Amino acid sequence: MEELEQGLLMQPWAWLQLAEKSLLAKAYITKQGYALLVSDLQQVWHEQVDTSVVSQRAKELNKRLTAPPAAFLCHLENLLRSLLKDAAQPREATFSCDRVAEALILQVRSELFGLPFSWNFHCSLASPSLVSQHLIRPLMGMSLALQYQVRELAALLQMKDLEIQDYQESGATLSRVRLKTEPFEENSFLEQFMVEKLPAACSVGDGRPFVTNLQSLYVAVTKQEIRVGQKHQGTEDQISSSTSPQGDDRQLLSQPEQPVSSASALSAPEKEPTGTSDPMQRTQLLKVKRKKPRGLFS
Repeated sequence: MEELEQGLLMQPWAWLQLAEKSLLAKAYITKQGYALLVSDLQQVWHEQVDTSVVSQRAKELNKRLTAPPAAFLCHLENLLRSLLKDAAQPREATFSCDRVAEALILQVRSELFGLPFSWNFHCSLASPSLVSQHLIRPLMGMSLALQYQVRELAALLQMKDLEIQDYQESGATLSRVRLKTEPFEENSFLEQFMVEKLPAACSVGDGRPFVTNLQSLYVAVTKQEIRVGQKHQGTEDQISSSTSPQGDDRQLLSQPEQPVSSASALSAPEKEPTGTSDPMQRTQLLKVKRKKPRGLFS
């Protein structure tokens, strides 16, 4: 996962109010570029650019300004940080957004080095995999974490009920009757919650409750996703880089048989054939056997 992608995933969502439009947004900016994600709870838009795009767009929108891409990125980071942190437009800049076909253009107007500065974020529709990475999977992880938390709290309440029961059996009494509670029954509690509390609890509205109350959990879940992904990737790299012993055996078996050299053939002792009945043939073999090999200096 690239630095911009990973950095954007770990950023919390912020709630924006631009004119009459309510948006959720998150951004991550480095010296190498920026990544921006925006949603109106109906669609999700995304833009990710590097320094070459930043330099080219800066020349088109700010012809009087000459600066390296890092200067523009630093200025954009300061403006977006103020916007995403306070949920209100900073005094030093003006933000607006327009829909152009399926794209979303987020416009910024401010000053840089005492000169007018403008910037347009060209956000296109995010891919399904990106939506899954930043919304579906984190929200599923958050739901599972909250469910586990509820079970832990239910178990704790049951332990508290046993503790109170032990006090009562030992003769302890409440000094204030209004503090008396009924033993906790998880199934009854869940049924009552579904009927009485669920309609108000799951009111998404414009997304502001999600941003206000759950971003610490969202960031924790996304960081856990990154750790799991890095661990899985490291395991795959280790497996692919290791050499299998069976592979070495197959490589040895696949090698062609090496031909015997003439030197080794000459050095191998000759065996006298058996079963030869011809005296003349036997005498010739003996003569050949007694013949000494000629050396280099003989």
